[in-house]
Amino acid sequence: MSNSKEKFMREAISLAKENLKLKNGGPFGAIVVKDGKIIGRGMNTVTSHNDPTAHAEINAIREACNHLDSFQLDGCEIYSSCEPCPMCLGAIYWARPEKLYFAAGREDASDAGFDDSFIYEELKLPVNERKIPTTQILKEEAADVFKKWIDLDSKVEY
Repeated sequence: MSNSKEKFMREAISLAKENLKLKNGGPFGAIVVKDGKIIGRGMNTVTSHNDPTAHAEINAIREACNHLDSFQLDGCEIYSSCEPCPMCLGAIYWARPEKLYFAAGREDASDAGFDDSFIYEELKLPVNERKIPTTQILKEEAADVFKKWIDLDSKVEY
């Protein structure tokens, strides 16, 4: 692995360490890099912002997209101090970076009390068997919105 990749990963890990002192949330840090420059930084701010979506990767993606004035991270790399959870992994795929690097694994996070294995298991189950009761209603009305989207001339596809 090149020294620049290790340098960027150390920056993500440094953000995770800094977050321990700041007490913003969990011990997670992430950065987004484009053309060898950091364009987004994020720490976990779940508890300080009362926002369960404020994971380090999400915060870094938001900052980088704002910097690029784009909803996609074309040509970017994401460095995360830990293997992304299912939510963050979904956001990373939607952002479409070129590459993802992570340091600690999901087992390390689980050992520290951040176990998201139940989410991975829930995603495999049929909707009606998941722990949070889930019921589909008004399918036809909502599906009609997608039909209108298909015909919309002004849409921005992503």
